[in-house]
Amino acid sequence: MNDDAGLQPAVAAEFVALAGLLESATEAQWDTPSLCAGWRVREVIAHMTMAARYSEEEFMAELRRYEFDFGRLSDEVAARDADLPTSELVACLRSEVMRHWTPPGGGWHGALNHVVIHGLDVTVPLGVPRRSPDATIRVVLDDLTAGGVQARFGTSIEGRSLQATDLDWSYGSGPALRGPAELLAVVMCGRNVPGGRLEGEPL
Repeated sequence: MNDDAGLQPAVAAEFVALAGLLESATEAQWDTPSLCAGWRVREVIAHMTMAARYSEEEFMAELRRYEFDFGRLSDEVAARDADLPTSELVACLRSEVMRHWTPPGGGWHGALNHVVIHGLDVTVPLGVPRRSPDATIRVVLDDLTAGGVQARFGTSIEGRSLQATDLDWSYGSGPALRGPAELLAVVMCGRNVPGGRLEGEPL
């Protein structure tokens, strides 16, 4: 899965799998706090499917309203669109737009990281086991440990060893942090995970 364009089927599969999980979710589950601070499951889904509801022209108009502060725009759209019917949010996950969407400058690797990490923001608090195939989560882990990607999230893996306990993947040397691949991915993205699920010194 090193070929960027070859990641598109994996991106599409992640969106479809998440839609399948959430189409039968209760209102209480949609209101469950996610791993994204201040966002419930419904805000995360509203955020990650913006492209299904806003054309490029509409998105740019919204961005200009917020003086090109994407963080403010994301918070506003997540809060506003979280009130959409959950069936519409699920339909957005299944849309052809999301299956073929890539973030500006991020390519298919960026799209895969987007859907996998935000999917975990939802499934980890819901107590749902990892849905991503080993090959998919391995790509995400490799991306997060390459070129200081995790630094964008305020975490550092310098001088640390990361070891997945549910697939053959490891990184670095030094004090080890061990646990399921999905949890290693989210902690590198600055998320807090339930206590006792990782072994070793926190990042």
